[in-house]
Amino acid sequence: MSTFHLSRRSVLAGSAAAAAVASLPTVSGQARAATPAAVAQSGYRWRNVVIGGTGFVTGVLFHPSVRGLAYARTDIGGAYRWDDLADCWIPLTDHLGWDDWNLLGVEAMAVDPAHPDRVYLALGTYTQSWAGNGAVLRSEDRGATWKRTDLTVKLGGNEDGRGCGERLLVDPRNADTLWLGTRHDGLLKSTDRGATWNAVSFPASPSATGQGVTLLVAADRTVYAGWGDSDGTAGKPNLYRTADGKTWEPVPGQPSGTAAKVPIRAAYDRHTRELYVTYANAPGPNGQSDGSVHKLRTVDGKWTDVTPVKPGGTATDGSADTFGYGGVAVDARRPGTLVVSTNNRWAEIDTVFRSTDGGRTWKSLKDDAVLDVSETPYLKWGGDEAKFGWWIQAVGLDPFDSGHVVYGTGATLYSTRDLKHWAPQIRGLEETAALQLLSPPTGEAHLISGNGDIGVLYHDRLTASPSRGMAANPVSSTTTGLALAAAKPSYVVRTGWSSSANGAWSDDGGQTWEPFETQPAAAKDAPGPIVTNADGSVVLWSFGTSPAAHRSADNGATWSEVSSLPKGAVLVADPLDPTCFYAFDTATGTLHASTDSGLTFTARATGLSSGDTEFRLTAAPGRSGDLWLSLKENGLYRSTDGGRTVTKISSCTVSYTLGFGKAAEGASYPAIYMAGSTETIMGVYRSDDEAKTWVRINDDQHQWGWIGRAVTGDPRVYGRVYVATNGRGVQYGELA
Repeated sequence: MSTFHLSRRSVLAGSAAAAAVASLPTVSGQARAATPAAVAQSGYRWRNVVIGGTGFVTGVLFHPSVRGLAYARTDIGGAYRWDDLADCWIPLTDHLGWDDWNLLGVEAMAVDPAHPDRVYLALGTYTQSWAGNGAVLRSEDRGATWKRTDLTVKLGGNEDGRGCGERLLVDPRNADTLWLGTRHDGLLKSTDRGATWNAVSFPASPSATGQGVTLLVAADRTVYAGWGDSDGTAGKPNLYRTADGKTWEPVPGQPSGTAAKVPIRAAYDRHTRELYVTYANAPGPNGQSDGSVHKLRTVDGKWTDVTPVKPGGTATDGSADTFGYGGVAVDARRPGTLVVSTNNRWAEIDTVFRSTDGGRTWKSLKDDAVLDVSETPYLKWGGDEAKFGWWIQAVGLDPFDSGHVVYGTGATLYSTRDLKHWAPQIRGLEETAALQLLSPPTGEAHLISGNGDIGVLYHDRLTASPSRGMAANPVSSTTTGLALAAAKPSYVVRTGWSSSANGAWSDDGGQTWEPFETQPAAAKDAPGPIVTNADGSVVLWSFGTSPAAHRSADNGATWSEVSSLPKGAVLVADPLDPTCFYAFDTATGTLHASTDSGLTFTARATGLSSGDTEFRLTAAPGRSGDLWLSLKENGLYRSTDGGRTVTKISSCTVSYTLGFGKAAEGASYPAIYMAGSTETIMGVYRSDDEAKTWVRINDDQHQWGWIGRAVTGDPRVYGRVYVATNGRGVQYGELA
């Protein structure tokens, strides 16, 4: 089970959910052309380090009239188009930059059945007050280029209900008209293909639950809208329709009660003229314990309950078999044939049901499924077998191939061509939130990453998912610390959330691991960052702003408190001297140092910027006491005497994180790579002359939203840099 999809996306969060907006605002915006593709002057080529998925695929949409054309959306990693010839997903939103990080969550997408090259995206990750407003992107060339309209309302692509939908629809009567359902601001309409938007009258009122319009679907010339802020009781409908595009009314006879509280998804069978709707008692992906599937015969208004299995029975392990229903898709070639998915069914494991008789009988495709995850071994989660899936709210059925079914999970997109053999259809789609990066100077792997949800990965190849999968013994979900001994790089330590031990060590460069024999009590609730000294003889483990850091000199057999180190200080080890550690205390803006292998710390430079929640302290490789401090908008600082004195780097205006790589030919100092800015453009920069000058090495089409967590160069390959993103995995750039 992936447990980090909510917590890891709170990295940029602050306040509680914004209050619902009572009135319907007017929403308009001037169409803004996408920035033309720019060629990086430094000649860099950018690619993903291949992991394969790892995030929540919240929607998948086959184009109804073009074979092999499909789109996928994710909750924090943008949108993708399927390239059938290349057999991979093409990212469509990597051009969104630092200021637009909130747009990497895709709330909804839509295609135009009559105009195959048109595609639309509704973007916005959070609806809280600290998050920016949403936007709509529209393309006439399948996402190769975009025009953008900024909205005055917020969208919630990474909030509860993000697997519902689609909330965006091209009107079946007029391709210039689009509908957009929002969470707090009712229903919006555009009559100029998404260039401008206005609120329209809708008979339901938003509430603080933040669901609003959950789905929009066309059934011939009628548009249906699901409503998630109803409790499903009489007098509070949750499904509406319009036949003329002006007046909305509740659908007569619709299901009510707990199992039909939230309409999750809907699909229309044009052959039988029946609309299928999945329901759950919560929007999901978590929290669902009941649900149903109903169909509406649109010609006479008759509703039929076609639920495959009623939730609430007894699972094989004796627990309650609770779940809701999620995805639904109909077969465009075979009348009465459809698939639906369960969601949040942990005891019996979620499944996809298929019916060929309009829902009268069903077959669970999980029962005979043969899963092949050899291309993405991490999906075994440290065990012997992969599970069929969880968080299944996105289901697609190829309109040109009845055997081609896909469904999204919290970590991948599974696909079959024969309804039995399943494998991830995930190439090119990377949604990892990368947290820590190491590029060892020796060994098989050029990269070790620490990530949200999937722990630590040993990248024996950059172009294939790690063959060992997730680091085991123990398997952990979210990484909080990752470090190696600079003079003994075969020794690596890691920390993170785990059901057993929250810390582990490796003596073979991260290929295999052993848990620490013991761990400090504080590690159970807050397994913070960890460092090791140059020769790997001492480990320091810190735990945030409350418990004191702890020290071990016997590889985790015993631990002692380091009372002289300020709580919450960020640590780094000297790469040459095993007796030296350094720490920055953001509470007081003070650099501290230890010269007795971490037993005690004393203050050195004072008066630096204080209170920053995001900062990085980095030690230059191969040098003693050469420290670099990134203080976000307060800039970049350097000390060459172990923190006794500190100088601000004038060439840099903003620095979030930096790392080092192999020196340029003829240079004596390592190449420096930084996520920050030298003037006004936030990006990835390289300096070959100790930060005297910089060159931007990413371009306008490769920005990936927020990239302020980790950057490091490769000590063995000049020019190669690894960049941690908050939803687009690990990007690596090389000189072309």
